[in-house]
Formats: sequence, C-alpha cells, structure tokens
Amino acid sequence: MQGEGVMLDFKKTINNTEKIAKSLVAFANNKGGKLLVGVADDGSIKGVKSEEEEKYMILTSAHQFCKPAIEPRFEEIYVDDKLVLVVDIPESDTKPHYALDDQGKWWAYIRIDDKSVLASKIIVEVLKNDYKDKGVLISYSDNEKKLLQYLDENERITLKEFSKLMRSSYRKAQKILVNLILTNVIKSHTTEREEYFTAVR
Repeated sequence: MQGEGVMLDFKKTINNTEKIAKSLVAFANNKGGKLLVGVADDGSIKGVKSEEEEKYMILTSAHQFCKPAIEPRFEEIYVDDKLVLVVDIPESDTKPHYALDDQGKWWAYIRIDDKSVLASKIIVEVLKNDYKDKGVLISYSDNEKKLLQYLDENERITLKEFSKLMRSSYRKAQKILVNLILTNVIKSHTTEREEYFTAVR
C-alpha cells in the first residue's frame, strides 16, 4: 500500500470533527484525495469498528465544519478481513473551502506532501480565481519584468523580498504574484516555515 501523500491520508479512527474538516478542505482545495479510515499512520490496517459512526462523523464535519460544504463519497473495502472506510473527496469547483477551528475561526488549507497546511493569502486568492478562467490578460509592467529578471538571477523570491524589490505594499506585490501564478508564469511553494515563488521553466 502506498504511504500518505498529497492525495492520500490515513486515519486510525475519526474522533475529532474539526481536525477531519482540515483534511477534507485541503483535499477539496487541491486535486481531491482519499481518506482511509481504519489505517494507522504507518500504513498498518486496524479496521473500523462501526463504519456508520465514522460516516456520521465525517458527514457532520463535511457539512458543518467546512464551508462551502463538501460532499464526500464512501466506499467500504476489506483488507485482511478488516473493514477500511474509503472517503473520496473530489476536487472542488467552489474553491476555496474553509475549515472551522476550535476557536470558531474559518481557515483555508491545502495539501502539501502528506500534510494539510494553512493556505496563505496568496494561495486563497489563486484558489478563488482558479476556476474563473476568464483569461487573465497580463501586460508586463516594470514590476513584472523586475520580478522575472530577479528570478533569472536568483532561484526564488518571497513576498517580503518582492515588495521590497518593487518598493510597494504587500497588497500590491501580492496581486502581481497571484496573477503570475494564475497565468502559469511563476509557481508558489509552501513549506511549514515559509512561502516562496520560482519561475516556471
């Protein structure tokens, strides 16, 4: 069995609707994914005791702790005589989705490798515009040229460095980055520590 990744998450049991909302949202905001309930993090099959209970928890989470609500699909499979609940979360066409945390705040998440990571403001903007496909018309101003030239000489740039380079506000720098990501000129990379951008080669 392949390990956890961008499109696969293991859960031994579902005992926290808020936590599960994070995974559901991250998959829906990405390319979709599957949640395997009854499988430990190391990939060993534990099986679920009551799939009805697990389904109920997941649906409660998908409908009440995710906005817009998410519609997961369920499948039950047996592995070594143990029941595994497969929860299929399709890629959403109403991105971005937000998950409710225990403080009552809504946050957007995306999937990076095998983790659900908080989406930055830039990524949220990209998710909002991703489906509009209205053909973003880019006229390269000096700022875009400056950025691409910078990326030619340096592998990567952060929002802070770019706004310094442009001598402008984060907001303005952010807008330019979002447009360039949407037109596939640059790529966003998120690690747990930082977000940076590279040119698409």
